[in-house]
Amino acid sequence: MAEKIAFIGLGIMGKPMAKNLLKAGYELSVYDLFPDPVNELVKEGAKGCKTGSDASSNASITITMVQDGPQAESAICGDGGVLEGASKGHLVIDMSSIAPGVSERIGKKCAEKGVSFLDAPVSGGEPFAISGDLAIMVGGSADNFEQAKPLFDILGKTSILCGSHGAGQITKLANQICVGANIHALAEALTLAAKAGVNPETVYKAIQGGLAGSNVINAKAPMMVERNFNPGFRIELHYKDINNAMEAARDLDVPLQVTANLQQVLTALVIEGEGKSDHSAIAKYVEKLAGIEIKKH
Repeated sequence: MAEKIAFIGLGIMGKPMAKNLLKAGYELSVYDLFPDPVNELVKEGAKGCKTGSDASSNASITITMVQDGPQAESAICGDGGVLEGASKGHLVIDMSSIAPGVSERIGKKCAEKGVSFLDAPVSGGEPFAISGDLAIMVGGSADNFEQAKPLFDILGKTSILCGSHGAGQITKLANQICVGANIHALAEALTLAAKAGVNPETVYKAIQGGLAGSNVINAKAPMMVERNFNPGFRIELHYKDINNAMEAARDLDVPLQVTANLQQVLTALVIEGEGKSDHSAIAKYVEKLAGIEIKKH
């Protein structure tokens, strides 16, 4: 393939995404702060690099997938970062979920060096990162989107250009509001059923075919009734996204009552040590208040 790709950030999402690009035949240079995932990718055919700048100097497109805004800004604009190795005409695609304002700032810093930039956060968690079925929400120019589209088609089931820099992040925050509120409502519904002596699993199966049915319910209701809170998407990451949503709402003077309540629920769960659990563990917050667990009868 003509374009060489650098991939920076090989965590729970980044590693399977990088592997999918390798399987598709792309020549990949990889970097992470931790050596183990780099070594794992090297065994599968990638070139391991010591810095982000080293990785980007071997590529025409760099993808970053890190935890939050400060990490994204450091990985792209900091010492040893992507912009140190990227030449004019390089395309940087940040697929991290960060505050929209940070994406806008990174885009400006890239432009100053003649480097193009897309913010392209994703939804779907680790399972969809592995299967290549992520939903990708993109901010940037149409030309850069078309350049990146072959990669998005490998990494995701859908990719949509949402607007200019930061628009992908706004769309991701909207997604996270809907997902979190849906999980919280589901937890309350199944807790009510459990308290009333009705099998929560039966309630889930009965409502999934009606108007209440959703991908969130299909994915998270079984986890709740099976008491399986192994992370597909961690509470601490959803908490970060909701904090970013509230920051954006404050900057834009938008009251978000449901989102503010969700922020408090997630705050309590993080304080209680549930940050590493899947966000379906929002159920634990509701269960604690009701004094009952959601589980099969």
